[in-house]
This record gives sequence, C-alpha cells and structure tokens, in this order.
Amino acid sequence: MASRLTKFITANSLLNDYQFGFRRHHSTSLALIDVIDNVYSHLDNKEYVLGIYLDLKKAFSTVDH
Repeated sequence: MASRLTKFITANSLLNDYQFGFRRHHSTSLALIDVIDNVYSHLDNKEYVLGIYLDLKKAFSTVDH
C-alpha cells in the first residue's frame, strides 16, 4: 500500500519541492544545501539575512497524551 501511495503522490506531483522529510532522494543534507544556497544568493545581492533556529528536542515529551 505504501508503495502504491508513494507512486500516486509522485506521479501527480502532490508534494511541494521543499518537502524533504520521508522522501527518497530528499535528505536533510539537501535541505541544508538549499538553505545555504539561498543565504548566499541574498548576500550576493547585498541583502540582509536572518536565521532563527529553534531546538524542539523535548517538544513531544511536553504534550499531554
């Protein structure tokens, strides 16, 4: 079922190009390369770049199940 669903989603282009999680050939390394490329592009255009990073390591342990 997972294989059929994956083929359907891929064939119909239902996922955004920036969906990196849980996809074959779309690793977190590629996501990082995309971000860095975007940052350098803006810096080359003499624009400001700001990054805000949140550590959500314990986010799910605080949810009341």
